[in-house]
Formats: sequence, structure tokens, C-alpha cells
Amino acid sequence: MSQQPRAAERVVYRSCSLCEAHCGVAVELEGGRVRTVRGDPEDPLSGGYICPKAYGLKGLQEDPDRLTRPLIREGSAWREAGWDEALGLVASRLREIREAHGADAIGAYVGNPNAHDYGALLYLPTLLRSLGTRWRFSATSVDQLPKMVSSCLLFGAPLAVPIADIDRTDFLLMLGANPLASNGSLMTAPDFPGRLRRLRERGGRLVVVDPRRSETAETADEHVFVRPGSDAYLLFALVHVLFAEGRLRLGRLAEWTRGVERVAELARPFSPERVEAACGVPAETLRRLARELAAAPRAAVYGRIGTCTQEFGTLASWLVDVLNVLTGNLDRPGGALFPRPAHGPADAGGRRKGHVPFARWRSRVRGLPEFAGELPVACLAEEIDSAGDARLRALVSVAGNPVLSTPNGARLAKALEGLEFFAAVDLYLNETTRFAHVILPTTPPLERDNYDMAFHALSVRNFAKWSPAALEKPAEARDLWWVLAELAGRLAGADAAAADELMLAGLLSRTVGREGSACPGVSEAEARAQLGPEPGPARLLDLMLRAGPYGDRFDPAAPGLSLAKLRAAEHGLDLGPLEPRVPGMLATESGAIELAPDLLVADVARLERGLAERGRDGFVLIGRRHLRSNNSWMHNLPALAKGKERCTLLVHPEDARTLGLVAGGRARVRSRVGALEAPVELSDAMMRGVVSLPHGHGHDAPGARLAVAGRRPGVNSNLLSDETLIDALSGNAVLNGIPVEISPAGA
Repeated sequence: MSQQPRAAERVVYRSCSLCEAHCGVAVELEGGRVRTVRGDPEDPLSGGYICPKAYGLKGLQEDPDRLTRPLIREGSAWREAGWDEALGLVASRLREIREAHGADAIGAYVGNPNAHDYGALLYLPTLLRSLGTRWRFSATSVDQLPKMVSSCLLFGAPLAVPIADIDRTDFLLMLGANPLASNGSLMTAPDFPGRLRRLRERGGRLVVVDPRRSETAETADEHVFVRPGSDAYLLFALVHVLFAEGRLRLGRLAEWTRGVERVAELARPFSPERVEAACGVPAETLRRLARELAAAPRAAVYGRIGTCTQEFGTLASWLVDVLNVLTGNLDRPGGALFPRPAHGPADAGGRRKGHVPFARWRSRVRGLPEFAGELPVACLAEEIDSAGDARLRALVSVAGNPVLSTPNGARLAKALEGLEFFAAVDLYLNETTRFAHVILPTTPPLERDNYDMAFHALSVRNFAKWSPAALEKPAEARDLWWVLAELAGRLAGADAAAADELMLAGLLSRTVGREGSACPGVSEAEARAQLGPEPGPARLLDLMLRAGPYGDRFDPAAPGLSLAKLRAAEHGLDLGPLEPRVPGMLATESGAIELAPDLLVADVARLERGLAERGRDGFVLIGRRHLRSNNSWMHNLPALAKGKERCTLLVHPEDARTLGLVAGGRARVRSRVGALEAPVELSDAMMRGVVSLPHGHGHDAPGARLAVAGRRPGVNSNLLSDETLIDALSGNAVLNGIPVEISPAGA
């Protein structure tokens, strides 16, 4: 007789934090180790679905290359150090450089893993303030900055991002997104395959616009090839048709929308016949798509990274929302709505109305504009390696690998090598942190609590879930929030406890005990008594939940939410479908949707000038994602790195014939800034004239400790991306539509 499998000693229910979907998982433990990770069928949002990345939680926990103690570099060698020595060295060197050259001699780079750790999101601002520098950079400007700029201008806040109501829509028009590989982005939607299947089962239509017939496009009702970087032309043509054919239906939004007539004027030159050559889409297809969008009972337009990482990224991001507004689908069920996260304000009362954090300062070398306190990362290398007393001399990087993820990685690598001091907070000695003088490692996901702060605010359904630590962290391990708070404290001559208290006091002063606050009838002393003395992000989260739109307002007898109640719901809390929130959530100065803000209107002239340059000969490069990867994070985990070679150059067979390329051979790809060789994979899923390389590879850097990734390093596609190519309005890097020359390797 076969034996029944033994039950796990303990099962911990939490969310997988390795991509934006944050699916519910059950972590099975045995003997103090992870036995396996499986989907949680009782999770209200994911319903048991997981992708292969979830098993990476176990692989990351057990990875022998993951750092567990601070490292200090001495010459070309590394040695382990205690926390007091390592933090003391970082604080003293940063203070020395700040005193000698000013705070702006220090730069900060924040990678996107921080968005998956609520402790990082809460404590990073404290560290950045303690550094005092305006030279802050992040992965935002190689990812989503155009959407944040357009959202701020239209709705009043950078993260006021409308989310496609995929569970109730009848027509979904998707551009520059491949959620069957990414699991969704700026749209937290676990089990995207199931959601798309159900959309079509209820008679809905999915249309995917992409230069590649992606995994998502393969499942769609229709796939439309589009020239990389031309999404704004396609979207403007749809807007043109809506006005020209009288198909507007703003409905209740008419009362709360300004600038419709101005948009009509701007759209007039972009007829389908005029833009078809530029975007590669026939005029009749453009007209049909506009009519189908307008006629659908409930419809949503969703654009993602492909619409952001191009030269007209902000205009494309804006036009996505323009279409949702003009068809009456913004802020209505089945259209695109604004989530109401449990930790956030109920309406715009928690925001500074009419504040557009744009171009308050500019970069030193190129004069690129700041947005929301950050400069575009496309100018990071030049701010280090360009001569002048005001150059960056030190850098603090938190959970980022910009050598692989930002433009012209070769230039940035050389620039990092020349820094006077570089401190990295990271789990690995990787392609970027190998240049650091000190590396401060933190606990991996399963050793710390978490709450999906960023992604509950982008969810297709209002939802809240507490993720308890599954494993006890070793005595020498430190959570990321503590490292950030301790470093901030030491820079100010204090410690983590002082930094934490400063944060709590500031949040309390804005939340309780005064008129206009969320809890005016609760004193600070009463709030502190209920929050308890334990420092850290959980206490701050409890305060935010209690004061949030579902909170108990510090009345334990009330039915509202607190952290204790959220902890008790181990599978998470379904807080209901998205609901209309306009006008309450709008934070523009007018209190209305500003459909034609001046900054965007002024940039349309650049778009029209670009029409003449479209459709010219030559090849362009785009990126792509894979389900087993999230940027460069996962390539050292055997369970996720296995399988056939994924870092290949996808080429259309007819293009390959013209270029003299053969399947399995190697191609040399050259751009203005660099060249590389990659294996060739033929695919008729590619649009003619377009080739594709995945990003996040190139793990052959000397000095990195990534044994699994190093055996199949692939190539770094950002050796080809050009730091001078940006979306002129936002400063976001252009990572799609890069002009390249292609030839057989060795030719």
C-alpha cells in the first residue's frame, strides 16, 4: 500500500510578494523549513491560483548565494562584518561626504522590490529625508512614470490610477501589456488567465494591441500589430473618430470633466488615414475599434509598460484615460475605477489639492525635470561621471539592480566604479552591488510580516490581507524597515527607535485629535494606548487601517477594521467590488477631471511633428517578459531558471532571411550606445521590422555571486538602450522602439 503524504507541521497563509499579483499562498512548514508553497483556495482574490514564481519563495529562502550578514569591501575582497560596524561605516562616510560637498553630492536609488515590502514603503521616506539630497532616482522612471504624471495632471495624485474592471467589463482594449506573462501590472489581478477566460465566457471581447503576438494576444479575440512607440497615434485616432462621428457619451462624468472641447481640437489632425502609416494599423481597423469601444455596454482601455517606455509615454498614458472618459467608462462598473484601499484616505481629503510635484528642480547635466521628488534614472550615470564639483560622489541603493534595469548599463557600471562611496541594501552580491563598499542584507519575504500596501491600492477588487512571517528570522538578521530606520537615525545622531518614534508622532498628529483629521475625537494618548509600544511598521499600519475608509476609529466595539481584525482573517478580507468615487477622490485644484492639462496639451505638438518621421526603414528593439521571471530577481533560483534558453532574439522569419540569420545561430545587435550577441529564435509572432530581447539578463559580470544565474547568463538588453532617448515630458527612459542594426555574429 502506498503511504499517505504526511500533513505539514504548520501552514502559514500569506501573499506571495514576488510580483504585483500577490496571490494567496499556503506555506507548508516542517522541521523549521519550508516543505512547499501552494495556492490558497480560500483567498478571496486569487482563489487558489498561483504561478511558478510562488515556489520561488522557497528557493529564495534556501538560496546559498543570498547574503545573511553585512559585507564590507576591502580592495577587491569582501569580509563579513557585524551590524554595528557596517552601519557605523555607512553613516560616517555619508556624513563626511555631505559635510565636505553638500547633501546633493549623495544620490539614492530605489528598486522596485521595495514596492513589495510595506516596511520599505513606510520607512524609505525617513531615510531619504535624513540624507537630505534632491538627487533621488528609482525604477519608476523605467517603468510607470508617464502614468503617474498623467494621473497627477488629470486626477490630482500620482497614484490615482484607474483600474480596468476586468471582472465586469464587456470589452477590454489592452495596449503594451502581457498579463499572462507579467500577472498584471498597475492592476493587481491574481489569476489573470482565469479572469480573461471568464470575460470571454460571458460574451466579452479582448483586443490586444502589441508589436508581438504575445501570450496574452494568442488568447485574445483579436490581435492588432502596432509599430513600437506609436501607441499615442493609435489612441488619438480613436479619439478623433469619437468626436468626428458623434460617439461621445460622458454621462455623469460631464459634470465633473473640464477640457473636452480642447481635446476635440487636439484630436482633429490625427485622423485614422493620417496616422495609419505611422502606427502600422489600417485606417479601417482604427475606425472599427473606436466604434466597438463606443458601442460596448461596458468597456475599458488598459495600457501598461509598453505604453510607458516609449518617446510619447505620457501622451499615450493620458489618452488611455481620455478614451475611458469620453466613452463614459471611467468610474463606472465594468469600466475603469479607482480602488479604495483599507489603509488609504476615503477621499481627496488626505491629499494636497492642486499640487503637481513637477519640475521643482532639474538635473545638473541635462536639466531633466523632477517629478514627485525623483529625477529620471536615465540621467543617473551622467550625474556621477560628468565633471564638476556638484557631481554625485556617493550613492545609497535600496533593493535595486540598475546596471541591468536602466539605460546604457555599461556606462552606469563604469560610473559606479568611480564613486567615492557606495552603500547597497540588498540580498545579493549582484551586477550592481559588486561596486558597493558596504552591502547590508535584509530578511527574505518568508522571515517578515507584510501587507500589500502598494498593490491593494491597484487591485481589481477592494481587498486587504495580512501576511505573517512564516519562519522565525535568525538572531543576526534584520528587517528592511529596521535597516532604513537605523541608518536614518545614525545620520541624525540617533538610532532606529528615534526614527520610528518620529514617524509615529508625525502620523498621529495628522490622524487624530484635531478638527479635520480622520479621528478628531481620539486623543494621541488614547491612540498610543491602543496601538501599543512595539516599534515598527505594523504599528503604523494599525493606525492607518483604523483611520482608513473601513476603520474602527479606535473603537474596538465598532465593526470597523483594525490590524487585530485583519490578522484574524488569515485568508484576507474581501471588501467588495470597485465602486464609483468621482468626485470625492479628485484632488485637482478645480475638483474636476482635467482632461486637457497645459503640460500635456503643449506636448501634442511634438507628437504631430513626429508623424513625418514614422514608418522609416530600419529595425527597432522591444523587450518582453516571462512568467518565471520578474526583471532580474529570479534568475538565481533553480526552480525558476530551469527550462529552455529564454534570453533569445525573436525575429520574424522573413526578416531573418533578409538579414542572413538562421534559427539557433547568433545575431549581433548594435545601437548607438552598445552592441551584444544573442541566439536567434524565429517567430512569426513578431511584427516585421521589430525584434525582441527580454530584460533583466546579463549575469556574467565579474565579481557577482550568482552561481545559478551565472551558468546561463544571457545578455543585458540595457547595453543597447540609450540614456539620451526619453519621453521628453516625464523623462522616462525609452526601452521600447530602440533603433538597432542587426547582422549575423562574426559577419
